[in-house]
Amino acid sequence: MYLLPTKLSISLITLCILASCGGYDNDSRRDYDEESTPTVEVLRAGYGSLPLEERLTGVVRARNQTEIYPEISGPIIHVYVNNGDKVNKDDPLVKIRDSEYKERLIQAESGYQIALARERQALTALNQLEVRLNRITTLADRQLESQSELEMIQAEVESARANLELVKAQKNQAASIIDERKASLANTVVRATTDGVVGLRNAEVGQQVSSGTRLFEIGDPDNIEISVVLTERMTNYIEIGQTVNLYSDAMRDTIIQASVTRISPFLNPVSHTTQAEIEVSNEGGKLRPGMYVSVDILYGETEQATLVPNNAIYNHPRHGVRGIYVAEALGNEYNLDDLADNEQASILGPTPVRFVPVDVIANGRLVSGVSGITSEAWIVTMGQNLLVGGNNEARFRMTEWNQILDLQQLHARDIFDIIENKYNKPIVNIDTAGG
Repeated sequence: MYLLPTKLSISLITLCILASCGGYDNDSRRDYDEESTPTVEVLRAGYGSLPLEERLTGVVRARNQTEIYPEISGPIIHVYVNNGDKVNKDDPLVKIRDSEYKERLIQAESGYQIALARERQALTALNQLEVRLNRITTLADRQLESQSELEMIQAEVESARANLELVKAQKNQAASIIDERKASLANTVVRATTDGVVGLRNAEVGQQVSSGTRLFEIGDPDNIEISVVLTERMTNYIEIGQTVNLYSDAMRDTIIQASVTRISPFLNPVSHTTQAEIEVSNEGGKLRPGMYVSVDILYGETEQATLVPNNAIYNHPRHGVRGIYVAEALGNEYNLDDLADNEQASILGPTPVRFVPVDVIANGRLVSGVSGITSEAWIVTMGQNLLVGGNNEARFRMTEWNQILDLQQLHARDIFDIIENKYNKPIVNIDTAGG
């Protein structure tokens, strides 16, 4: 059983794979011990430009993804859908008990009938007073009725008219209450607000719900929207239409290419950030709403420079200088195509090696551009730690760019699996092994 610490660097584990799984037999290990000459992996540096990229974290959402809440309170008596069901807008999702809402509607309708009766009463009383007013006005014109009597009946008519306006307002109020109660009764059936697929169900028969209870989420998972946060600085060079690479631990080696779809023109006044959106067709369902993805936005290219795998760049532990170990004596006489099929024959040397400080001109996810070495240099990509003790020579095994780039993308769990398959013994994490 092999014990490995949780935070062991991937480069060291990969070196272990190269040493244990790369075809070195017992004789080669004895030769190494006898000669005290380390064995490293080398490849020839390249030359070209790197894409400029901004690495961000994005949140995945389904198109038109929305949360479904009830608008009323009550116990659920029926649930019509389950997770994964496709629905159309206005399809029923949940039924809430409606007996209380039916009773309230009946009460509201009764109140409206009372308001109608009061309106008729007020109108009749006003008509009677207006008839009296006309008669008294005629008599007053003939000096047969006093002025005070006329003024009194005029005041009564005005009061009756005001009362009629009041009961009309009460009638309208009663009608409005009926509409409100009808809407509440209709809301006992919670319906889909958009076309899509149901997810995150949180509704069960008998469950008491209110307007704050989230019942479902609905959206179109076949079409995905990914949102990322851009700083004020990023808005100077990130634009709509630029290429985007999306990847995630959950998708393993899959990289999805898309483009920036929208950028909000407004900055948050506090954080001075804005939001960009990326629309993706989710064929195969590899992206799931709610997951996080790494987003590389490509916004140009660097100047031409010497290109090296990121694993080749080494921070020297003795003086902290960042550099690359170069196999100076190697030239054009070696070619990967000329190596024998026998893996042992591919270990050559020894040859002098030298640590050369470099400046990193551009950082990429797997490859960086550097200055300080030529594009024809043979560089050490694995085993630098074996050279720190002052070894000026090393045996070497030539490797290909594709191989080292694939190794750089391995996760620690992948490397553990390789070692387990090699020895048919499980690797136990110290933190989980009780030690």
